[in-house]
Parts: sequence; C-alpha cells; structure tokens
Amino acid sequence: MKTRTYNVREIQKRTQPRVWAWLINSCHIVVTVTCVLGIGTAGLTQQRGVKDDVELQVGIVQRFGEDLQDRITLEATEGDRLTLRFLAGNMKPTTLAVEKIQLQIAMQPLPEPKLEERVVLSNHPNFETAEDAANQWRSRGIQVEIAQPTNRWQVWARRDVYSNAVVRRLLLQTIQAQGMRTAYLDTKVIDRVPKVFWAVNGLGYNRQNVEISAQTGLIRVNAGKTPRSARLYYGSLKIQPNAYGNYTLVNQVPLETYLRGVVPYEIGAGAPRAAVEAQAIIARTYALRNLRRFAIDNYELCADVHCQVYFGLKGATANTDRAIATTRGLVLTYDNQLVDALYSSTTGGITASFSDVWNGPDRPYLQSVLDTTKNVWDLSRYSLADEQNVRRFIGLKTGFNEERESLFRWRYESKLPDITQQLQKYLASKKHPLANLQSIQKMEVTERAESGRILQMNVHTDRGVVELHKEEVRSAFKPPRSSFFYLEPLKNPNQELLGYAFVGAGFGHGVGLSQTGASQLARLGWSSQQILNFYYPGAKLEPLNESIIFWQEPPNPAKSS
Repeated sequence: MKTRTYNVREIQKRTQPRVWAWLINSCHIVVTVTCVLGIGTAGLTQQRGVKDDVELQVGIVQRFGEDLQDRITLEATEGDRLTLRFLAGNMKPTTLAVEKIQLQIAMQPLPEPKLEERVVLSNHPNFETAEDAANQWRSRGIQVEIAQPTNRWQVWARRDVYSNAVVRRLLLQTIQAQGMRTAYLDTKVIDRVPKVFWAVNGLGYNRQNVEISAQTGLIRVNAGKTPRSARLYYGSLKIQPNAYGNYTLVNQVPLETYLRGVVPYEIGAGAPRAAVEAQAIIARTYALRNLRRFAIDNYELCADVHCQVYFGLKGATANTDRAIATTRGLVLTYDNQLVDALYSSTTGGITASFSDVWNGPDRPYLQSVLDTTKNVWDLSRYSLADEQNVRRFIGLKTGFNEERESLFRWRYESKLPDITQQLQKYLASKKHPLANLQSIQKMEVTERAESGRILQMNVHTDRGVVELHKEEVRSAFKPPRSSFFYLEPLKNPNQELLGYAFVGAGFGHGVGLSQTGASQLARLGWSSQQILNFYYPGAKLEPLNESIIFWQEPPNPAKSS
C-alpha cells in the first residue's frame, strides 16, 4: 500500500478551481505542513519571519441559485473597488472594476432536455456518519463520493465511474439484491439551468465562474434581505458551480484570518481568556483536519454548524484576536495526527465518546468525561446506559461546570400530531419505506451509551416500527437539543396518548470540549492547556510541524485483501 504525502507548499500551488476529488479514493493519505502558521489579515501586520499560511477554501454561501429569488450583494469598502475576473463569451479573460455588484440567477434554456441521475447509496444527518458509510460502501468494492445537496449528507456512487445509465441500474439492482434498501436512483429531466447574472453600466453578464477581489482584501457580502445581513470577509471570493446544479460563493482566506471569523462566533467574544485560547486551538485543529469535506464541490469547509460557524471579520474583537495570536500555530494531536477536534455548546454534565453519537471507530482521546470538578456522580456504580440512572442524573441541577447555562437542563412538550408530522418529513427525506405512516402509537428508548446518549429509539407506528439511531433522534424531531434525554408520555384523564415531553440535558452532540464548561474552568483559573487536557485526555498540544498528519483515510478492506 503506497503512502502519499502532501505539504502546505504543495497544496498552495494548486490553482483555481482547487480540485480535491483525488482525496476520495486514495487508499492512504497523509498531509503534512512545512511551516509554523502566522496571522495574515487586514489591519494586522504579518508576523515577521512567517512567509506561509495555509489558504482555506470556505463556502460562505452554499447552493446559491436553489431559489430563483436568491441574491448576493458584493461591495468594496470605502475608497476601494472590486475587481471581477471571468472569461467572456469569446473565452478571452475579462476584468471589470466596480464598487458594488449584485449577483442574481437567470434561467437559461437548454437546446434539448437532458437526463440527470445519480445513485444515492445512503442518507445521513452529519458528515461523520456519512464518511463511515462511505468507507463501508468502499469495502464492498463500490467507488463513492460524499455530497451535501441539502442540509443533509448523502453518499453517492461516483458519477464519473458509474457514468452510463445501464451501469447505474445494474449497480442499484445488485445492491438491492444484497438486501441493502437505502440506495435509490435520483432521476430528473432538466430543460433549463441556472446561470449567475449581473449587470454593469447597462450591460448584462452571465458566467459560471467569477473571481472577485479587492485591493484591501476586504469585501462586504450580503446574501440576506436587509443591510444588517452584510458580513465582512478578507481574501478573494469565487462564485463557482457545485455538484447540485447551482453555485457556491467560496472565500479563499488564510487560516489564521479565518479563525478571526470563527472564534468570536463559536465561543463568544466575552468568554474568559483561557477558554478563548482553547477554542482557537481546537478551531485551528478542526479546520486543518477537515479539508476533505467538500471535495465533490471543489472547496474544503462550509461556514455553518456542519463545519464551524464562520461569519467573517465583523465580529472580531481584541480579546479573540489576542487568543488567536497567542496560540498561533498550536494544534492538538494524538499519535502524531491531528485530533478530531470536536466540540459543542453544552454537554449536559457528561461528554460523549465518538461512537456514542456517530458511526465509525472510537477516538482514544474522545472519552466520556464527567463535566465537573466535584464528586457528583460515580459512573463505575451508576452507569448512564441504565434508563433510571439517566433520569436521576438529569434530575441533578448543581455541582457541574455548566449549571449556569439555560440549556444545561431542559424540557419540551410536543403534541402527537406535531411529532408525527416531523417524523414523516424526516423519513421522506431518506426515502424510508415507512414514510407514509399516519400515526404514532408509542415511542421508547431501547439502548443507551455509557454517556447516557441514545443509541436506539423505536417508534411504533401504524405502518410498523421505525428504528432511529444515535443523532437521528435530533434530526427526526424538533424538540431535542441533544440525544441525551428521556421521554415522558403525556396523557389525558382517559390515559390516551396526547404526546411526549422530551426531558434532557445539554445542547449539541456533546463530544469533546464543552464551550460552556470550558468557560467555567477558565473562571476557576485553569489554563487553556489544562482545559484541553480535561476534554481530550491523552492528546498533545504542540506547534504545527512537518511530521504531523492532518488526516488519514482508514484502510479499505477491498483494496488490501
């Protein structure tokens, strides 16, 4: 088995568009760096001696053109102008200079309708589970790619490999004959396609790829409906087609500048210094480890909770900038590889291991840790895999790092018709055979992890039993803020089921660092390193160096056999 090694210099040589499709089927990928990173940002001087900084490709507006009313307004800062570069109709490079421009969508008819179809192998609520499923499909000898056509993730049979309609149908028949019912053929006939349209000086332009830059490097972007929706980004922008027939607005931005638009929005500008430093370190680690997420669309990271919240420089503060500069180049590693630096808002009093929430192998440094500095619960005696212990644990309100947080404990009541409608919608998005259910008769938790998170919930319906696993319970129903909850039936005086109360703890997946808990530990005087050691036991804090592996694809049994 060959090992491929890539360093930052090699990555930065790649010209637009950045093609990462080769990541998908590499049997063993090692990515390394050759420099210590520095801050590169407007308004701050580049630190002396630092010549290189990883350039990230971040999709700040995804699926632009999905709605024909979509608009993006781009504006230069005062005294500056935007430069637009694209190929004209005669394929000659063209440059326009403007102060402000609005990108819109115009539908272009095709000379004749065309068939567009793909084999969707499985649907997933998050990238982590989709990636594990992709590895499972690969182990069966099927070449795949991971996509996010909506807010959910999918695993597709590779379109360039299964490019013939007959081959696609044979693949689907073979999969279904083996008893795997999640796969289906997504087919549609297209007679027109969206094109990006803008006007300058009375002339209209209609191009798929447009690069936008400014002399200062600062560009205001507004994809909303009011001026308050505008955000300020540093670096260049590119509007480019994606795999779903619409577009993505991609921000090319240096890593350390990117962090200025992440840290204040993730943990809050007012968080204690040590907590902000810890957040900067794991946000840096997370970004570098996850550059493969959007390989199918030729960029690397998104700007929402499916990656990290990235809203540009408008929210940057002296406090967060100082934390980023102080921790410059520091990352968290385990066994010479970047850790899967997962974090969430509030754990509810106990963190979860990786496999409590997602499918795939556990990470040794992502363990179930009681989020407290006090002796409030004995896991060795009272396992949270037990339903009654979960109820007792959630009943505890004090003694935890997060006890001041409003979502540390919560209760939401939901009526049966609402729960039914939510489940129908979720199952329909997955093409589930029981999506036509009409009523729910009972809901029960059948299995929990040691951290108390739900591993399986059974929903008894008029069409059969629907099994929901792990984070699916958060996707299927609106009330749960985490998968750490129990159900309380709501009945009328005649003992007829009216709905359920979701009684739970925490907000988010609960794996790794708790932002709320980290802030409390910082108030208690803990350093950023102590906080990271608490939430990622066994991990190592070190400067980025050429020996650190960014990410390594698990061995493919089909290739190694």
